[in-house]
Amino acid sequence: MSETIFSKIIKGDIPSFKIYENEYVYAFLDISQVSKGHTLLIPKKPSPNIYETDAETMKHIGEALPIVANAIKKAFNPDGLNIIQNNGEYASQSVFHIHFHLIPRYENDIDGFGYHWETHENDIDDTQKESIAKTITQYIK
Repeated sequence: MSETIFSKIIKGDIPSFKIYENEYVYAFLDISQVSKGHTLLIPKKPSPNIYETDAETMKHIGEALPIVANAIKKAFNPDGLNIIQNNGEYASQSVFHIHFHLIPRYENDIDGFGYHWETHENDIDDTQKESIAKTITQYIK
């Protein structure tokens, strides 16, 4: 995997505003600050996306997420929190080192952040849902 901006941040070659760090992960303020407290959590062991990240690395990310989320909650008391992780260019991933955005949400947000979530529960019947589930589960190891 080629070196990314996040690798350079971990090494200290590029400055960042550190929020949390342990042997396995590093959390720092996102430069864009979509909302006050917008933080990125990255593993120190690089992988480009969720598909190529090993279970041990994900375990460390999973342990760190609530630590960082609770610190943000105590610091700013947001009304909600989005945790977003993108995989691939089509999913808006721009840095190919797996990372999680923790974006505090406030009741009167004027932050330019939003997404459109359209459901299709009335368009896909139970037979189709069963077929979709079987297709996915056959690849569970």
